[in-house]
Amino acid sequence: MIRGVHTMFYSDQAAALRAFMRDVLGFSATDVGDGWLIFDLPEADMGIHPTDHPGSPASGTAEISFYCDDIQSTVDELQGRGVEFVSDIEDHGYGWVTRMKVPGGFEIQLYQPKYERDRSSLR
Repeated sequence: MIRGVHTMFYSDQAAALRAFMRDVLGFSATDVGDGWLIFDLPEADMGIHPTDHPGSPASGTAEISFYCDDIQSTVDELQGRGVEFVSDIEDHGYGWVTRMKVPGGFEIQLYQPKYERDRSSLR
């Protein structure tokens, strides 16, 4: 049965993006050869969003977001490490949201959820 999720970024700056994930965001990783890092992520969840509201991405779009417990302190800490944020923290209903730039031309969403996860079904 499925026991996890493996996420991927395709980047023309793969080494710089790997270094950012390891050195700036602090994710531990396993080097599977030639500097190819597979990162250990702390936990995951997945949302399925509709595309029927103005400004929504096209159907078939996938996005990876990071979440935290205190968005303002996380933004402050990451800015201290040189991370550039491209939007203010905004209330999106499900949580407080901002976006940060990472190597390779990506912007990644960072949010603080307002919801509590039901962990009773986690194995």
